[in-house]
Amino acid sequence: MPRTELPLVVNVSLAGRERDYDETVTFLHHRFRIRRIGTDGDLAAAEELVRAMAPHAAAIAVSGLREAKASGLYDGELAAIERVVRATDAVPVTDGHALLGVLQEWAVRRVQTEMPGYFDNARTVVLGGQNHERTTRILREYTANLEFADPLLRIDLPARLDANPLLAVAADLGRSSLGLLPGVVQAQLQAPGHVVSHALARRAARDCDVVVATYEELAGFGLEDLAGKTLISRSISEERLADLGDRGVDLVVDVTPQPFGVTVGAAVLEALMLASVHASGRLTNDDLLEMIVAAGFEPRVLHPNGFKRKSRFAFVIHPLSQQYFTHVEPLRTLSKVAPGVVMDAVEKAVAYAPPFTYSHVTGIVSPTGAEAEGWLISVGGTPKELMAHSPEFTYGRLLAAAETARRLGAQIMGLGAFTKVVGDAGVTVAKKAPLPITTGNSYSAAGALWAAHEALLQLGLAPVDDQGRLKGKAMVVGATGAIGSVCARLLALASAELWLVSPESAKLLALKQEIQRENPRAKVHVAATPDDHLAAMDLIVTATSGAGKRVLDIMAVKPGCVITDVARPLDLSAADVARRPDVLVVESGEIELPGDVRMKSIGLPKNVAYACLAETVVLALEGRYETFTVGRNIEWPKVKEIYKLGLKHGMRLATISGVNGVYSAEDIAGIRERALAARAAVGAGRSGS
Repeated sequence: MPRTELPLVVNVSLAGRERDYDETVTFLHHRFRIRRIGTDGDLAAAEELVRAMAPHAAAIAVSGLREAKASGLYDGELAAIERVVRATDAVPVTDGHALLGVLQEWAVRRVQTEMPGYFDNARTVVLGGQNHERTTRILREYTANLEFADPLLRIDLPARLDANPLLAVAADLGRSSLGLLPGVVQAQLQAPGHVVSHALARRAARDCDVVVATYEELAGFGLEDLAGKTLISRSISEERLADLGDRGVDLVVDVTPQPFGVTVGAAVLEALMLASVHASGRLTNDDLLEMIVAAGFEPRVLHPNGFKRKSRFAFVIHPLSQQYFTHVEPLRTLSKVAPGVVMDAVEKAVAYAPPFTYSHVTGIVSPTGAEAEGWLISVGGTPKELMAHSPEFTYGRLLAAAETARRLGAQIMGLGAFTKVVGDAGVTVAKKAPLPITTGNSYSAAGALWAAHEALLQLGLAPVDDQGRLKGKAMVVGATGAIGSVCARLLALASAELWLVSPESAKLLALKQEIQRENPRAKVHVAATPDDHLAAMDLIVTATSGAGKRVLDIMAVKPGCVITDVARPLDLSAADVARRPDVLVVESGEIELPGDVRMKSIGLPKNVAYACLAETVVLALEGRYETFTVGRNIEWPKVKEIYKLGLKHGMRLATISGVNGVYSAEDIAGIRERALAARAAVGAGRSGS
């Protein structure tokens, strides 16, 4: 075959002929002819082609053996590709390994940099084998949730051999001995490991977030359900990208740049580099870097169905009383027949139970297009039991839940109900957990006042100005607590007169001083107990976390008052509320999540979540996988920030609900009518006296 006028780079591929090409391209300001010749898995034909093309080519790329094996064209040893590469020394021959390693690492790091936290704890399945070693090595920096079809990668053998030279020598001896055996015997010895690894990988693939595979490996493995997944692959043509999009792939990370009109692999690009510098067969790291930069090579980050990002969260829940045992088998059946003393013993025992996944949460979709899925993880202790143990007891349960969350792939975990007030309110757990932690208290504070304001407007009895600011009096009971102190700051801006109530006198005085320094016009009073001042209040927020202790005398409250109970467990019982049908008591903090949310019942209407859970969801949707709210002191800037982020992602205040469920318009109208009647009766009594 006569040498062409342009330098020729030949790609001898062990894969099929259907992707052959013969094109003229420009690379680093030089014109080349590139030609692909497939051999359909014929190793001998590939060796002969290398020898035949050597006199005519400036460099030769050898590729496609793994693809041929994955598609059933070849069933021999993968190491045999070395025979093809060494078939001639008359011209540089490369399999692209040096360039591919750089591109694989760069691709993963690029995505993680542009979308921080993207691979954190990602459930990842790696098909193929050593051809993905660099990719998996870098992924291990971000996630331990990896499954492998290759049993050697499953035990991270390449990294272990690199770290231990003696082990590497022993492995080489073992491989040499194995190579002396007949091929059939080798296959029988290796088969059990491959069968087990394939079975584990196939099971993990159903729920994984990331798949690492060539297109051929994907087809050979038979993985059809790719909806919502990320694929890290190479040499993806437009046709294959369209197919992956039709199969629901969210993101394709193609580690191989595609600078030409035909789809090429790393071996071709490296061969072009060799031809450009007339290298003898090896490129230095400096050569690689210089030409990667000069050629403008970058891994491709492709969104076949438009930009999408699905984040993953976990949220810890726990039973608030024995009543919650009726939602979980076998305790549901037991609670129907067992006497109280037995259920008391069950309550104590369940506190020691390991955490379990109560519900998978799906269908959360932000107006921005971001999506989130999550898991509700239950620890067994009721507030009574959590308070009966040391904080370290609860820390241990929460860290066990965090490990469960990590294995599930969560990128952030929220603490719900009483788990966020025990001990140091999440600080210790955040330091020791394998993923970021938030208590949700920032959004709980925002949601509390959001609900209170809406309730005041719907009831229509308290005086408000044109901006909706309360002209009357407000009170925060438990004002020195985590949520209470932020509610106090908010109400100082939104009401004419504010009472702060707490038995912690020194903290109360300090809080009053801080509020008046921030808002000099605020009219702020303090009291150790609320009862003497209740009758004058239009709005009361209770935030004591008193675990069933009496926090105020509801009979002393003004008719038509709005009480927002943000404590968990609630400060006011259903019996308390029933005594005052002329008062609107709100279980504040419920937020309506965007999308068509599917999760098991947590005692709220569909799509509705407590604000602490909603904070975790908002952070996931925003891609903010960080420890956001922990400790007793909630930061006012974070309260404002999470409120704004919630609006951005479509969070809305849910229908106002109380201890007996959702308030309808008729319910609120009835409370208003009874409150007006009670006020009229009080007025008439005063006139008569």
